[in-house]
Amino acid sequence: MAKSKNENSWPTMEEKIAYLRQLQQEALKGGGEERIKKMHEQGKLTARERLEVLLDDGSFEEIDMLVKHRSHDFGLDKKRILGDGVVTGFGKINGRPVMVFSQDFTVFGGSLSEAHAQKICKIMDIAMKIGVPVIGLNDSGGARIQEGVVSLGGYADIFLRNTLASGVIPQISVVMGPCAGGAVYSPAITDFIFMVRDKSYMFVTGPNVVKTVTHEEVTFEELGGALTHATKSGVCDFVADNDVDCLQKVRKLMSYLPLNNAEEPPYQPPQDEPNRMDPELIHIVPDNPSKPYDVKEVIRRVVDRDSFFEVQELYAQNIVVGFARMNGQSVGIVANQPAVLAGVLDINASIKAARFVRFCDAFNIPIITFVDVPGFLPGTAQEWGGIIKHGAKLLYAYSEATVPKVTVILHKAYGGAYDVMSSKHIRGDFNFAWPSAEIAVMGPKGAAEIIFKREIAQAPDPEKALAEKEKEYREKFANPYLAAERGYVDEVIEPQMTRPKIIRALELLKTKVDRNPPKKHGNIPL
Repeated sequence: MAKSKNENSWPTMEEKIAYLRQLQQEALKGGGEERIKKMHEQGKLTARERLEVLLDDGSFEEIDMLVKHRSHDFGLDKKRILGDGVVTGFGKINGRPVMVFSQDFTVFGGSLSEAHAQKICKIMDIAMKIGVPVIGLNDSGGARIQEGVVSLGGYADIFLRNTLASGVIPQISVVMGPCAGGAVYSPAITDFIFMVRDKSYMFVTGPNVVKTVTHEEVTFEELGGALTHATKSGVCDFVADNDVDCLQKVRKLMSYLPLNNAEEPPYQPPQDEPNRMDPELIHIVPDNPSKPYDVKEVIRRVVDRDSFFEVQELYAQNIVVGFARMNGQSVGIVANQPAVLAGVLDINASIKAARFVRFCDAFNIPIITFVDVPGFLPGTAQEWGGIIKHGAKLLYAYSEATVPKVTVILHKAYGGAYDVMSSKHIRGDFNFAWPSAEIAVMGPKGAAEIIFKREIAQAPDPEKALAEKEKEYREKFANPYLAAERGYVDEVIEPQMTRPKIIRALELLKTKVDRNPPKKHGNIPL
């Protein structure tokens, strides 16, 4: 601190305040103007600019602005920058509190040191105590190599907190630059991952190591870019075009989520009539069961207008998941997509939907399921890839879930896939079916070929005989009425009545109480 102008006295309060402001201004500069300029030239915002976009105006309060690293090796003692490469604190999104950290690539490439990790751990500890979400903006070159095992220990400290916070508070990871090596496992444990097209990437080992070990030539973008993880691996939940678009998407996601697992999801006064009926729903499902249609049209016409927010839109597109509102109430949507692979369940679709169902259940978000599923995808690739175990994840997730569950069978519900998709047998609360629903062990043609195999073979015209038996089976079994007779379907409803029926069911289920047997935790087939 600067010495007082008055040699015979202690520094005055004014002088102390001036020194504090000097330190604050130094911290705000991060790695300096040149590095900030370089970030802007790359089309990226700085760590602090990102927080300005993410949070409500004027709501950010910084914590640990004056922290410096404590390492003295490899010349680090000569370069100790205030903040140490990460901006931490709290603020508000749409008036609701969140804890945040934003890694600063202008300081040591955003690399994680002991002090950097401790700053992140501090805000995570606070978030758990007060029950608010943690949003992490990741832009880091990885562990600070000069600190060795100390930086690795910092990562592990964060991983532990991610794990303990899972299912207690929402955790959102926003990858806005590099995220490599051990750094990727923190986002992997969190609930949702956002990435920016052509700007961010994630991988355990980079292209150079891949080339050395496997001799594969691959670019950063091909190996771990946003589109790679959104379409191939399923690691990324949301892809954005730029930093601003990305942070605005985070704000939108937060509007559907409670602050913690003891809260109800946020309610927004609806701009849509709860008893609205949509006659167009009558014509969406084709009469021909082999003709595809877009289930998103059904979703959009049933939920509050313009409220559907899809998750993992580019991955496993044979199933659709996302958030929406029903009469202002936040809900989770799961729907088979007949327009892709006929809506069949495969490994990727099962994993995608299972994780989403478990998130909704952890945070008290009711689940609405739209069913049109011909079964599980056959073939050696699926069987050898573990479809039995992975398909069981979705079955487990639905069975375990105790939140309100409303199911609407639109068309096909065949075989074990009928059971899995939130059927009455696995604690579906209200199960509706459209008149077009076909609930059976398998499709009419396959069933006829098995049941009437001998008769068809002995018939003068086997093709004609098969067609007749297929029609006979369809009329007898491929409808919702046998299930309704048994009470497996609570009501067969006209399509245009779907919205009011679901809303009334959800209103009744607001006081639902259901519990699983006491246990430490189940052993989901991971």
